[in-house]
Amino acid sequence: MAVAFNRLGFATLRHSCRIQCRRKEWMGLSNRRPFQSAPAFRARSDGDDRSGPRKPPKEPYSFNYDQLVPEERHHYDLLSPEEKKKFQADERAAYERLTSPEMESELQGMVSQAVYDISRKAPRERDLPPRITPGLMAMGEVDEQDSGEDEDFEGDDITSIAHGELEQHREIREYARIAAWEMPMLSKLAKPFVLPPQDKPLRFRYTTYMGETHPAAKKVVLEFCTRDLPGLSEAQRIKLVKLIGVRYNPDTDLVKMSCEMFETQAQNKRYLGDLVDTLMAEARDASDMFEDVPLDFRHHKPKPKFEFPEQWKLTEERRAQLDENLRQRELAEKEREETGRLVDGAKIIEQVMEAITVKAPAAVRVEAPKGKSKSKQRLAAR
Repeated sequence: MAVAFNRLGFATLRHSCRIQCRRKEWMGLSNRRPFQSAPAFRARSDGDDRSGPRKPPKEPYSFNYDQLVPEERHHYDLLSPEEKKKFQADERAAYERLTSPEMESELQGMVSQAVYDISRKAPRERDLPPRITPGLMAMGEVDEQDSGEDEDFEGDDITSIAHGELEQHREIREYARIAAWEMPMLSKLAKPFVLPPQDKPLRFRYTTYMGETHPAAKKVVLEFCTRDLPGLSEAQRIKLVKLIGVRYNPDTDLVKMSCEMFETQAQNKRYLGDLVDTLMAEARDASDMFEDVPLDFRHHKPKPKFEFPEQWKLTEERRAQLDENLRQRELAEKEREETGRLVDGAKIIEQVMEAITVKAPAAVRVEAPKGKSKSKQRLAAR
């Protein structure tokens, strides 16, 4: 585009006088609207009211002294009458040349060529790399398609499996640094264990998976002893055991229940606490104490407890008796060795091997078959 306008400027400088070509009004370009999509003339001069772009009529040339700038007027006044006539004739020729259809077509060709050159330099759509539509598993991820081309693989890198091993090694080193430098500092936050008071009989247990998301992390387990609950009589405690049902262990007098129906541990813990309050309120209700309902512990399968026999326990008398038996065996073995009655397995094997005589197998004579073989007979027949 810039080249086309430069050539247009050079075409106007071909005139003998360079000053007069600076005036746009003189060239008749003030009423023209180049490079615009809106039509300049809506109605035609012949009375036709059809709207649409139409080329304006060519204005006749007329020299106007008042349109000259002061510097051009001063230059024009210094010319002689013959030079003034020549000046006006040159201006008319330049005007006819610039407003001729040939010049307009030439300018149009220059503009078209400039637009074509610019469009060739711009990247075309078929030259761009194809865009990959992100799938379901890639939603929300950063689009790295336009981040630049990857460098060519020149054999100076490791494989993907090796990168995974390297990343695992880095993770192990990171945990080793934490264990060496940060975990010893946790001893400052350690507190001595204190037994829970009697007014807090409920024990809650949580499960943590070290920062990982796990469906069992929201589960809360509650344990308590029925005899530790304050303000319950024996009859009310038995009623509470009947209400609890299969969650009661008669051997340890422990009640165990859990909850994981809510999304957070705090909600599940609150639900278990409210459930214990409801059970205690029902147990204190004297309108119905469930005397006609017997205690049912069929759900509990007691584990057998094996006791170590008393005679197997190692006492001081039993230890002295075992030491005496060991000393007696050592003395008897030493006596057999001195009298030669101690059995030596290696000597017995040597004696047996010497007594055994090994006989060599008899040689077997194998005679070759008489006559020609079948292969030799076939060759002779050929």
